[in-house]
Amino acid sequence: MPVTVFERMSRIARDTGAINLGQGFPDEPGPESIRRKAAEAVVHGLSQYPPMMGIPELRAAIASHYARWQGVTLDPAEEVMVTSGATEAIAAALFALLSEGDEAVLIQPMYDAYLPLVRRAGGAPRFVRLAPPDWRLEPEALKAAITPRTKVVVLNNPLNPTGSAYGRADLEALAEAMAGTDAVLVSDEVWEHVTFDGREHVTALSVPALRDRTVKIGSAGKMFALTGWKIGLVCAAPHLMRALARSHQFLTFTTPPSLQAAVAYGLEREDAWFAPMRADLQRKRDLFSDGLRAAGFTPLDTAGAYFLNVDLAPLGVDDDLAFCDRLAFEAGVVSVPVSAFYEENPVRSVARFCFAKHDRTLLDALERLARFRP
Repeated sequence: MPVTVFERMSRIARDTGAINLGQGFPDEPGPESIRRKAAEAVVHGLSQYPPMMGIPELRAAIASHYARWQGVTLDPAEEVMVTSGATEAIAAALFALLSEGDEAVLIQPMYDAYLPLVRRAGGAPRFVRLAPPDWRLEPEALKAAITPRTKVVVLNNPLNPTGSAYGRADLEALAEAMAGTDAVLVSDEVWEHVTFDGREHVTALSVPALRDRTVKIGSAGKMFALTGWKIGLVCAAPHLMRALARSHQFLTFTTPPSLQAAVAYGLEREDAWFAPMRADLQRKRDLFSDGLRAAGFTPLDTAGAYFLNVDLAPLGVDDDLAFCDRLAFEAGVVSVPVSAFYEENPVRSVARFCFAKHDRTLLDALERLARFRP
């Protein structure tokens, strides 16, 4: 497999000292109460293998959390599983659901792990292409991509890298496109709590036509700005969960119990974290967006996740990779070309920036961007 553009851009940042707005992780350390609970659990809690499906306290906390926040009723014993990160959950789902030659529909631009995992599972990818500025999920494009051979549809909502969020009408249109097939929706909802402008996340599990054919994947790391903890939250109907569990068993088998205990504590006791977290990230988004406009760039709307995209077409740029290279070496700011998130017919005029950084970092980056001449 080749070196990804993400690794390449991060290496440039390390080698040159450029400000790294390419990789998607926050500068903040996450809630202290949850981190203290993890430290306490390391010293006083379980240090041997926890149950494969996750400790009971965390599975119950996941079900309770989604009941409060998304109105979804889940049986923690039959419909909830814990994995070593959301990417492991995606891998487990694709390995469980795809056999050689089965079709998997991927919506591009897409998280870079999807396609390699589909191919490793023996799946045949089919693509739905989104385009700026609104990255609209067109019902006709979905219907054209989904066939009787489709076994999996992968949706990232909110979507990395575009920052777009899809509501109930979009999910119902997707359900209609999947009707008449036995396809399963792998709904990657890791950004479910990172939404802006008063927007409430709509989970695919809340759409009746999708309830029993959806694997919902969440991330405690994204919820609590603890991305290095790698705690994935998986929810699905029992007939799907049985297959997912067998796949998970032969990937990582289980996940550190101390971190599971701390996440259970957070899900049950830290609801107050989410509103100020969203507000602060929205403030950073607006700070960076306003600064980009003042520097002569054209930012695109961001409804969720840590990322802000810049439309390079008004600058006459039609090679976003070359632009990002120049930006890194000449301006000292690292971004990621959105063309890297496509497999076919890429959009080559958009660059992605991560704004989940300290204000001073964003302001320093804006000063450099203002001096840069494309």
